Amino acid sequence: MNELLAACLDSSRRELDLFLDQIWLGDGLSANTLSSYRNDLSVWLQWLAQERQTDLLGAGRDDVQAFLARQSRDLKAASLARRMASLRRFYRHQIQSGRLADDPVAELQAPKRVRPLPKVLSEKMVADLLAAPDLSTAAGLRDRAMFELMYACGLRVSELVTLPLAQLHLREQFVQVLAGKGGKQRLIPLGEFAAEALATYLVEGRPELLGGRSEAMLFVNQRGEPLTRQGMWYIIKQYAIHAGIPAATLSPHVLRHAFATHLLAHGADLRALQMLLGHSDISTTQIYTHVAQARLKGLHRSHHPRG
Repeated sequence: MNELLAACLDSSRRELDLFLDQIWLGDGLSANTLSSYRNDLSVWLQWLAQERQTDLLGAGRDDVQAFLARQSRDLKAASLARRMASLRRFYRHQIQSGRLADDPVAELQAPKRVRPLPKVLSEKMVADLLAAPDLSTAAGLRDRAMFELMYACGLRVSELVTLPLAQLHLREQFVQVLAGKGGKQRLIPLGEFAAEALATYLVEGRPELLGGRSEAMLFVNQRGEPLTRQGMWYIIKQYAIHAGIPAATLSPHVLRHAFATHLLAHGADLRALQMLLGHSDISTTQIYTHVAQARLKGLHRSHHPRG
């Protein structure tokens, strides 16, 4: 290692240690956050020393752009954005502490994060899942009712396991959801299949699971206690195996995705879907239009003679 390279590395490492100590004392950041900053900035200072023969405080805007361009070959957009955020935090701190006059990261745009399309079950897969529970057992009646409710209403798993019995209106065939992001109320139609499965669970399954105990939550476990998110996750993974659905494909949230994409595929209005899902921003709901389009393209390629 030549002397200039060694000097650049030593200087940068001292600056990095000083920066981490100061933000730890000032902001009380977690060990994981500090480790993330150290890892990102260590890659940056190594690159600076080797490629530009300078240290952290000697870097310019051109250096940052060249570094990010090189990093973009190996990193996903989310990782690249995080690395850029680490640089931005470091140099903002140097400006605020008076150690630098110009910020080399200022006005540089972070790479856009590409939001992955949600995993979606086909309608046949959903039908196989709904048919999987053993309806001769109390747990099977509960599981069938849960799956029907999630698929009929697009509930988040957190909304499902915290749904009070009092918010289920079987006679009117709708469910009142108060939980979820923002705590806004949604009134969601049930549909005949979900209403029938829930009615059977309430009469034949839930009392057996409760064993004479009282519980406000709609869905309970074998001990008569409210079902948890972890419990729901375990249950649906077991049924994935039973129904022949790849376990990696199925999770509680995937039923919510299936609800949305299947509604769109059958002509639902995007604004109505937004209300049913409880999205505050229509752009969040629009991701499902991309899923539906991707499925249509796949069908066209598979079945059209000139696809």
